[in-house]
Amino acid sequence: MGFQSGIKEEKSLKMLWNNFKVAFAMYSKIPMPMADWNKENMKYTFCFFPFIGLVIGALSYLVGWAGGKFGFNPSFVSAVLVLVPVVVTGGIHVDGLLDTSDALSSWQERTRRLEILKDSNSGAFAVITCAVYFMFYYGVYSQISARALAMIPFTFCLSRTLSGLAIVTFPKAKKTGSVSAMARGAKDRQVKATMCVYLLILLVGMLLVDWKLGLLVYGIAILVYALYYRNAMKYFGGTTGDLAGCFLSLCEVFMACGAVLGALWL
Repeated sequence: MGFQSGIKEEKSLKMLWNNFKVAFAMYSKIPMPMADWNKENMKYTFCFFPFIGLVIGALSYLVGWAGGKFGFNPSFVSAVLVLVPVVVTGGIHVDGLLDTSDALSSWQERTRRLEILKDSNSGAFAVITCAVYFMFYYGVYSQISARALAMIPFTFCLSRTLSGLAIVTFPKAKKTGSVSAMARGAKDRQVKATMCVYLLILLVGMLLVDWKLGLLVYGIAILVYALYYRNAMKYFGGTTGDLAGCFLSLCEVFMACGAVLGALWL
């Protein structure tokens, strides 16, 4: 019995390790050992999705800290902070933001909007959204303080936790596509429970660091999450991979904005 139990435990650990590798291979540019993208290795992929946010958050905090420590020009530090998530993820989530912008700005009926999401070409509204998004993000970071910087690492984990939760709970706009495939392979109950635990841990951590700022930033994330559900259902009939990327991108920039403004006003 002990031998068989050991084998099962080893297989479980190997399966979790493969899920971890698949999560990082799909949603980041961080080099990972090879793992088959099969159903077994995608059961708990979303459970490791927030770990990518942990990497981005740690790097962002390091950049902000080093900028202040060594006296780098604030403009340079702000630019690097904006680029950290793009470099780590390859811009996969920003791509969703731009596709969603084109779809919503078309003011077409639902079927056509879903077709525009799939179109790899970028329209005028996507270009405008891209410029506005990065300019706004740069402006937010240009005003960052040490107090606000302490909250930034949490934002990247929180956005991915909520995004993963949405993917396994929200209705799907399409039966095909990456989100539908991932959701079908995921163990919904376990993923939901894990995400809820992450949400609680993040809330406690943010309150311990700065309870006023933490409560504000956490509240902003929940508000953007609610708007994500409303708009996804209203305009698309459910979520898609592009909508998930749009939510994550907007959630992060608005949380950063809340942290900066809250640090100034609270």
